[in-house]
Amino acid sequence: MNRVIPGLILAAAWLLLLASAPAWLFGLVLVSGASLALSEYFRMGLPALQGGVRLLAILCSLAPVLSALSGQAELVLFGLFLSLAACIAMGLSRYSSWDNVLHFLSHAGFAGLYIGLCSAYLMLLRLQPQGSFWLILLTTIIAGSDTGAYYSGRRFGRRKIFPNISPKKTLEGVLGGIVCGVAFAVIVQLLMNGPISLILLVPVAAFLVLIGIAGDLTESMIKRASGVKDSGTILAGHGGLLDRIDSLLLSAPVLYYLLYFLGIS
Repeated sequence: MNRVIPGLILAAAWLLLLASAPAWLFGLVLVSGASLALSEYFRMGLPALQGGVRLLAILCSLAPVLSALSGQAELVLFGLFLSLAACIAMGLSRYSSWDNVLHFLSHAGFAGLYIGLCSAYLMLLRLQPQGSFWLILLTTIIAGSDTGAYYSGRRFGRRKIFPNISPKKTLEGVLGGIVCGVAFAVIVQLLMNGPISLILLVPVAAFLVLIGIAGDLTESMIKRASGVKDSGTILAGHGGLLDRIDSLLLSAPVLYYLLYFLGIS
């Protein structure tokens, strides 16, 4: 129950935000959430980074998200460059006082890519003509995949796929996640009458499930390398915010470019 209630509240608040909040409010929540996720990331990867220095590193990594508020994908790339330039400037200013500047640059640069850049695509999706639908669809696919993978893996799981990274992930769980993710996507499409055909939706949803699993494994790698169980403790029973959005981070850019190349908006 300690996990279920916070999970339901979080899911309901997110869906309410997507369904009824104006774009500016969504952007404000997104920037705040990305800031928290970055704080959790730096706590794991660079625990020695404290106070104002950590805050400055977070601001550097936020540049792509802030650029996405304009709604122009071209400016997101500019924001990513600003993030890199700011990280380099931090490294230069502290080169003589840090033992390993490359360690900082590697972690901070990855933060800008993994959290800053990928979060920016959530904003770009929201600003699409039917942005709320696409984000609700993506969220539902990921939630359905997580649910299906958990129960099918628990009931039928035998063959582990990445035992050194995530011991509980099995091939049977992945297959269950694909089935449930696709089923949830079809339900959302039928209820909301979105601008995508069911014939196209099925392979797109299945692909997004796989990308979401890769996103989850990415964060698992970071936690394993950092020697922590959860990215944070802000969500009772659910760890940190980064633990909740890891699948969305990689799947949002993929959905954005699928819509772009398929000519769907």
